[in-house]
Amino acid sequence: MRLAFLVDSLYTFGGVQRVTQVIATALMHAGHDITIVTLDAADASHESPFTIVPFAYPGTPHRKWQLCKCFSALYRKVLPHTRFTSRLYAHSSFPSEKRLALAHTLQQGHHDAIVGVHAPLAVRLAACRPLLPGVRLIGWVHNSYEALFGKDSLYIGPELRHHYDYQLSLLDATVVLSHFDAQRYTFSPRVIYNPLTLEPARQSAGTSHKFLAVGRFSRRHKGFDLLIRAFHIFAQTDSTWTLDIVGEGEEEALYRQLISEYHLEQRVHLHPFTPDISQYYADAQVYVLSSRWEGFGLVLVEAMAHGLPVVSSDLPTSREIMGDYALYFPVDDVLALASQLQAATRLDWPSKSAAAPAIVRRFSIDTILRHWQEILE
Repeated sequence: MRLAFLVDSLYTFGGVQRVTQVIATALMHAGHDITIVTLDAADASHESPFTIVPFAYPGTPHRKWQLCKCFSALYRKVLPHTRFTSRLYAHSSFPSEKRLALAHTLQQGHHDAIVGVHAPLAVRLAACRPLLPGVRLIGWVHNSYEALFGKDSLYIGPELRHHYDYQLSLLDATVVLSHFDAQRYTFSPRVIYNPLTLEPARQSAGTSHKFLAVGRFSRRHKGFDLLIRAFHIFAQTDSTWTLDIVGEGEEEALYRQLISEYHLEQRVHLHPFTPDISQYYADAQVYVLSSRWEGFGLVLVEAMAHGLPVVSSDLPTSREIMGDYALYFPVDDVLALASQLQAATRLDWPSKSAAAPAIVRRFSIDTILRHWQEILE
């Protein structure tokens, strides 16, 4: 099968990039011909086993773009959200110049199936449906339903909930990352969990007195501001444990400000992303997920693969992945998080760690690959 993944970025560090490359590699080893169509600029220094096709959208004439923006604003704020207005909005928000250019690039590969990675690209793929006859089109949604369409969404927002529901239903299949989210759409998505994307070089010894958190420093998402505040409270009664946070992004200045304000420079350390993330898991004793939302907490599977106990926000996706394995705290509750950090230092570490492998096996690449082959074929 000739298969393409349409992605916004291939060359940045991040869970979506890692998962996409792991799934693509597994499918390639299973005999599929893989192409990655990316909105990144070409990068000759990046070696890849796949065919890489950079794509850039052309511009839209100014007058036409103004008309498109006008209708898009009407759809968001005034017009009824019907299938008819959704089709019109699909054309106004993704004008023909851009739609035809993307479809032309995808046509060149003569693909049997194309996967649009992330909800916005999946919806754009749906808009290209008439231009890609005979091609199996699949959307792959990586964020939670609430994060995408909730009233406080930083991504899409509730005014486009109906539009995305309808457009995604036009695809041959849409993959989401949890059963909890699947139940919230008006159609029936397929649930395929993300696989473990790394092979632990070594297991944690459970003696380092280190908490670990990993993720992008993007606005509000990972809750590292909550974690630093909670660690400050925890540190009032503890003088030995430290906290490592691995990641990069726009909120780094906020985290450094909090660390300085609480005089935690010797206890809390920020580290940039690294391809060798396994070393941080192996050196830690407890993993902490402080996110305000998650589509799928891949870091939880990675942490458990290294034998780490977990403290986690009480998110539906965390419960779906780990069951009762973690110590949970209510989302956004700094005091409760501080309390669970304290509780984690008193865990029967060997017993808790020994329970992790049985959970991790559910997310092996072999298991997840079978689900992908079913949906593709």
